[in-house]
Amino acid sequence: MITNSSFKPAWWLSNCHLQTMAGKIFRRKQTINVINETIELPDGDFVDIAWTESPEHAPEKPIVYVLHGLEGSIDSHYAKGMMAAIKNKGWIGLLMHFRGCSGRPNRHGPSYHSGDTWDVHYCTEYLKQRFDKRPLAILGFSLGGNVLANYLSEDRDNPYRCAAILCAPLHLASCSDRISHGFSKVYQKYLVDMLKESTKEKIKLGLITHINNNELDNIISLYDFDEQVTAPINGFESAQDYYDKASGINILDNIGQPTLVIHSLDDPFLCHDYLTRLPSNNNISFEVSNHGGHVGFISGNNPFKPKYWLEHRVLDYIAQHFKEAK
Repeated sequence: MITNSSFKPAWWLSNCHLQTMAGKIFRRKQTINVINETIELPDGDFVDIAWTESPEHAPEKPIVYVLHGLEGSIDSHYAKGMMAAIKNKGWIGLLMHFRGCSGRPNRHGPSYHSGDTWDVHYCTEYLKQRFDKRPLAILGFSLGGNVLANYLSEDRDNPYRCAAILCAPLHLASCSDRISHGFSKVYQKYLVDMLKESTKEKIKLGLITHINNNELDNIISLYDFDEQVTAPINGFESAQDYYDKASGINILDNIGQPTLVIHSLDDPFLCHDYLTRLPSNNNISFEVSNHGGHVGFISGNNPFKPKYWLEHRVLDYIAQHFKEAK
């Protein structure tokens, strides 16, 4: 069921692009101390995770598992903000870097994509084995939100008491098209440039051989990157095949636990047509706002004291379900 969000943008940030970019500007100097850990994977690769504090030193604290967006990391403004808010709540935050996003390349050619849930499954089992008595929740931003939707549909018996999917490209094909038009091309270039740099590192290491640097330099759109890189290295026939198989919109009706989905109608990364095709699933609370940009949702009357509404809304939702489960 779709409901109207309670979010009201700051009067000085009503434009969607200002909402999208302001957090990155405001939080450029924000730091968060984390404890880094590397998890070795059965396929010979690894993922790096970041804890807000040692979970062994606080055995009673709930854990909130965070998935970042495309080419994001613990240094992304939204990730730092959410992890700090989790810590301030008295909980422990755990951010999993998708393969290749922690500052060093992963060991294999395939990296991560919007439908790749394997590492989330593995890290969840890792959490269950180490902290089987802890309250757990999980949330995902943007691409991480689409990954999370797929994960939740695949494992209805997962240990998370609730989940949150934030600003996710649940219909990948239309979102790929949306970001290639108008001012959104600025965001597309930013993302594609980062993707090309990480791909060049893998070419240098000999992990990717089907494309060379010159061919890579000619890619300017997210669709073309997915067509020429994401699809072939991850076993898809084409970008469209990838979009069809990985889009979270197709599996929302399979999600079995309470899940908050937050979406802004002025998000310059996303297409909004799929909202008319949402399945009926009573486990999902789908909140839509008219404003908020992409992972923005900044409110408040004082430009010198912005309020990050998204963090408050999501953690209040999680707190409610932690309380109900006692």
